[in-house]
Amino acid sequence: MQRVNKLLSLIVLVLMGTKLTQVLPANPEESWQVYSSAQDSEGRCVCTVVAPQQTMCSRDARTKQLRQLLEKVQNMTQSIQVLDQRTQRDLQYVVKMEDQLRGLETKFKQVEENHKQNIAKQYKAIKAKMAELRPLIPVLEEYKADARLVQQFKEEVQNLTSSLSLLQQEMGAYDYDDLHSRVVNLEERLRACMQKLACGKLTGISDAITIKTSGSRFGSWMTDPLAPEGDTRVWYMDGYHNNRFVREYKSMADFMASDNFTSHRLPHPWSGTGQVVYNGSIYFNKFQSNMIIKFDFKTSTISKSQRLDNAGYSNTYHYAWGGHSDIDLMVDESGLWAVYATNQNAGNIVISKLHPMTLLILQSWTTNHPRRSAGESFMICGTLYVTNGYSGGTKVYYAYQTNSSTYEYIDIVLQNKYSHISMLDYNPRDRALYAWNNGHQVLYNVTLFHVIRSEQL
Repeated sequence: MQRVNKLLSLIVLVLMGTKLTQVLPANPEESWQVYSSAQDSEGRCVCTVVAPQQTMCSRDARTKQLRQLLEKVQNMTQSIQVLDQRTQRDLQYVVKMEDQLRGLETKFKQVEENHKQNIAKQYKAIKAKMAELRPLIPVLEEYKADARLVQQFKEEVQNLTSSLSLLQQEMGAYDYDDLHSRVVNLEERLRACMQKLACGKLTGISDAITIKTSGSRFGSWMTDPLAPEGDTRVWYMDGYHNNRFVREYKSMADFMASDNFTSHRLPHPWSGTGQVVYNGSIYFNKFQSNMIIKFDFKTSTISKSQRLDNAGYSNTYHYAWGGHSDIDLMVDESGLWAVYATNQNAGNIVISKLHPMTLLILQSWTTNHPRRSAGESFMICGTLYVTNGYSGGTKVYYAYQTNSSTYEYIDIVLQNKYSHISMLDYNPRDRALYAWNNGHQVLYNVTLFHVIRSEQL
């Protein structure tokens, strides 16, 4: 078979007094196609036409499959590039952490050699800290190996792309089934790799970035994590009760620079600051009830409402700052969540995964953390993170993992720049925390730590 991608012959037709539609067949996609047209100095119609190569295999099923296969590999290449960027960014964080750990280990050895000159209590404290950090060193080494694995992915996809391109030129030179198998295998491994990198354990929170100063002491603001690309609308809700007007700003830039907005009137006032915009709808807790309402912005109608059975409301089990914050709705990489408390769980936090269409509970987890002792909370990758307060020195100190139904105490500083946090939510698209801090709309970037294991790919 001749080369599949042999150049089509170009024919210049000089037509006089004849309509072009009489020259072209009924279905131009399978034969002649107009490439360009113009008139010469004498007014004659001059058209450049692409004529099909009669010996081409353009209608051959395997050629079409190869074209589709090449497009799939090209898409995978783009995903690999994104994956590589994320890996390299996180690798810088890992290398920095590794240097700090090794520095601490060196310091510990020096202290150990001169322990007679040091107070016993200080010596024991440093030794205990080193014992905690030492197991992290092989983990960091493994992470660097995983970064090299991503680079191998890139090289393998590049080789596969070259093979497919050559195969389009010489149909009989390669085994199509073998290449297809390689593409499928790579695609599965890439999907697993991307899934591993999409989520991770929270290890750090940046300093607060003040976006705007507006509104009262309490409120909420957010963007839609499932909005189409280019849609950066900001949704703004001032106050925690007795209000039903939601502001829509066209973009983050508009929100920062002006006060031009569109106002949406909800059918009921909301309760607390635990609202969330998700896939074009706002989910909120109806005031003085445990009713969850889904309101569609496009149709300006309630698309679904559902009671959250046994959930406390009207300041029964609120966050430490009060404000009718009994029910907090939030989203992460896996979907929609509700965080609340019940009498049955003695006022401790309950986590429920909700179906975004029906609002029914898909699964629930009961924790041992009192709801009223929590300053705020947010979900990242199926883990609920809880702050120790809302004013003064604030940190994230409790984490409950729904994938294992276990919890741990952690210590991650959260800069409370304006001394009163009444809303704190994670946006998985931005990988950032949105906060309302005493009349200031604030953002925090987060650092997630994840390790890709080769046996999982």
